Amino acid sequence: MYHSKITGLGFYVPDHVVTNADLAQLMDTNDEWIQERTGIKERRHVIRGEDTTTSMGVKAARVAIERAQIDKEAIDFIIFATLSPDYYFPGPGVLVQRELGLKTVGALDIRNQCSGFIYALSIADQYIKTGMYQNVLIIGSELHSQGLDMTTRGRGVSVIFGDGAGAAIVSREVDNTKGILSTHLHSEGQYAEELALIAPGMGKRWVTDIIQDNDPNDESYFPYMNGQLVFKNAVVRFTEVINEGLQANDLAVTDIDMLIPHQANLRIAQFIQQKFRLNDSQVYNNIMRYGNTTAASIPIALTEAWEQGKIKSGDLVVLAAFGSGFTWGSAIIRW
Repeated sequence: MYHSKITGLGFYVPDHVVTNADLAQLMDTNDEWIQERTGIKERRHVIRGEDTTTSMGVKAARVAIERAQIDKEAIDFIIFATLSPDYYFPGPGVLVQRELGLKTVGALDIRNQCSGFIYALSIADQYIKTGMYQNVLIIGSELHSQGLDMTTRGRGVSVIFGDGAGAAIVSREVDNTKGILSTHLHSEGQYAEELALIAPGMGKRWVTDIIQDNDPNDESYFPYMNGQLVFKNAVVRFTEVINEGLQANDLAVTDIDMLIPHQANLRIAQFIQQKFRLNDSQVYNNIMRYGNTTAASIPIALTEAWEQGKIKSGDLVVLAAFGSGFTWGSAIIRW
């Protein structure tokens, strides 16, 4: 069986910075309130017409391809993780294939929200380990800003999210002591509606229903989040899935060189850091500057940490995420 390794990383965020003070002009909120609850100071929002979920993903992918030092024609497969596709269908995977001018490789879209990149990484890992592919492009990209309720009614959710994309090339590795050691995936659908966007969807409210009712108070097409329940579940599942990954590889918490948690809420990340007794140099957070970019958050943070020299050859890197679904997962990587 082959082994897989991340050989290239890249990310892209829009230039347009939106501070907490900017949001206070749109809704009843303030910088202190947002920072106290989330740790977020600012986030990036796309200016309409300048970027899409796909275009951000392509920009991140081009950087990852260059850093992997491969020709784009060497890419065998595309996996695109997002909750905010350009179109209801088709998914953005095929749009990336078109924009990059790739041969007719397969393109897979996955909808696992905050844990999307972990799921994508796991899928790529399995394809490479079985010998099916040699180089897989995975992308996590989100454009939240155009689908948020930017009023006081929606402030509990809208202040959290930002736009951006991250990408990685996962390639075949002959040294089985390096690369992705294992991935661990879970879900608990009984809480599906506790962090969700219900409409438009075939199950309850499709576009025709929304148009027919023309109800300005219909909140079904805005994201809903039961914040307290999400927080309580997140801290438990983060802990469990990190320990699961370590135990599967006969590793201990003391072996961790870098933990990169999904950037959902700085308070969650701080809780996990304290739980595992990790110091500041062992955990990388950037939610303060970008907000929660869902499927893009881990690849953006991973790329930044690597660019800043915080991840070196031989380091044990742990990725972990929890989000809508509820879905969660971890990846254990020897860099």
